[in-house]
Amino acid sequence: MLRTLFAVFTLALSAFASDVAGNWTSTAEGPNGPMTRTFKFEVDGQKVTGETVSSIVGKSVLQDGHLEGDTLTFTIHIEFQGNEMNSKYKGKVVSKDKIVFKIEGLQGGEDFEWVAHRVPKP
Repeated sequence: MLRTLFAVFTLALSAFASDVAGNWTSTAEGPNGPMTRTFKFEVDGQKVTGETVSSIVGKSVLQDGHLEGDTLTFTIHIEFQGNEMNSKYKGKVVSKDKIVFKIEGLQGGEDFEWVAHRVPKP
């Protein structure tokens, strides 16, 4: 009985964790006002690939994407106004339709919080 409950719990947790695949839209409050960013995640086990498009810096490819439990991490390379930088994203999957990201590595040392919501399938 205990083994069966553990197996069901493990399957439910892995289904929840892998449920980030798809399209997401997010917002953050920046120094010059609201910013938007979209994400497209593809998940293979714990490996996450995809891309993101920002209203300010354009398209970036996800690097080193990893999903473990409710934690999603990846890095993106940004080129903006002649500067290059890597931004590290660490997100907590709050629900099947919401992820809250903290971003590190932005110029000036500011960290931003992005709140992402799943885009419903048509």
